[in-house]
Amino acid sequence: MRTTFMANENNIERKWLVVDAEGQRLGRLASEVAAILRGKHKPTYTPHTDTGDYVIIINAEKIELTGNKLSDKKYYRHSGHPGGLKERTADEMRTKYPEQMLELAIKGMLPKGPLGRKMGKKLHVYRGSEHNQQAQKPEVYELRG
Repeated sequence: MRTTFMANENNIERKWLVVDAEGQRLGRLASEVAAILRGKHKPTYTPHTDTGDYVIIINAEKIELTGNKLSDKKYYRHSGHPGGLKERTADEMRTKYPEQMLELAIKGMLPKGPLGRKMGKKLHVYRGSEHNQQAQKPEVYELRG
């Protein structure tokens, strides 16, 4: 009799993958990376367990946005004090904080709660083509499309 495979922390193999964001669209890159962080690309995917791989994104400042999103898309944050709403355009985010822009897009596509926060910790985003995870011997991952 066959039993259903259930992944747990003892039988998960994790890889380190490098994704180059140069010339990629923000949403398409984010959705594919979110699926990798969740582990949906593996046959051993289990919804209630973190089966995903580690992802390193390089060249975050070279991400592309279509249409008028550079000027129209806004990022909001609030200090918690009255009148403390801050806003930035996507162009400002891409030039000054590209790592934060990609992290917000990807983490927004992960599950909410403790499991999603655990998955989000496996994401490493860098401006430029250098990263400091060479010791993990990451493999280059080619995005679909």
